[in-house]
Amino acid sequence: MKNRAVFLDRDGVLNQDRWDYTYRPDDFVVLPGVPEALQQLKAAGYHLIVVTNQAGIAKGLYTAAEVRQCHAILQEACGHVLDALYFAPGHPSVSESLSRKPDSLMIERAAARFGVALAHSWLVGDTRRDAQAGHKAGVGHLIHIAGREPKGPEAHWETASLLEATALILSNS
Repeated sequence: MKNRAVFLDRDGVLNQDRWDYTYRPDDFVVLPGVPEALQQLKAAGYHLIVVTNQAGIAKGLYTAAEVRQCHAILQEACGHVLDALYFAPGHPSVSESLSRKPDSLMIERAAARFGVALAHSWLVGDTRRDAQAGHKAGVGHLIHIAGREPKGPEAHWETASLLEATALILSNS
C-alpha cells in the first residue's frame, strides 16, 4: 500500500489560535496533547504534514521567516516528527493562489512528494475551508476540531482536540 498521511492545519489544531495571526515566536503556544498525539500518529506509520494559510504575509503583517521560526518551535516541541510544513502566504485581497485553502495545492504537492494515497489519508482542521481543501484533493477522512466555527458538510467527524482525533484515526486504521 502507498504511504498514508495526516494533513494538519496549524492554528487551532496544533497551537493556540490567537484570532489575530500567530506569528511571533513568543506568542506561539503548542496546544496540550499535541506532542503526544503526533508521536502516536508517527509510531503508527503516518506521514505528518502541516498545511496552513498564512495570509498575514501577503498583507505585510509578518514575514515568511517569522512563520518558519514558529514552525521550528513546533518541531522542537513535538520531537521533530513533522515530515513537512507547507504554508500559503497569499490572500485574495492581495493575490490569488491555488495553495490557499480551500484550494488543495499544498495537499497535492505533499501527496506527490511523499507518495501518499490520499484516499487512505486524513485531514484535521478547525475550519470548513480545511475540510473543503481535503475533500477537493481526495483525502478520504476529514476531521473537524470543534471551537472556531461549526463543522461543515465536508467533514466526516468532529472532535474536541488533536489528541481525540488521533484516537479516532488509530481506531479506524
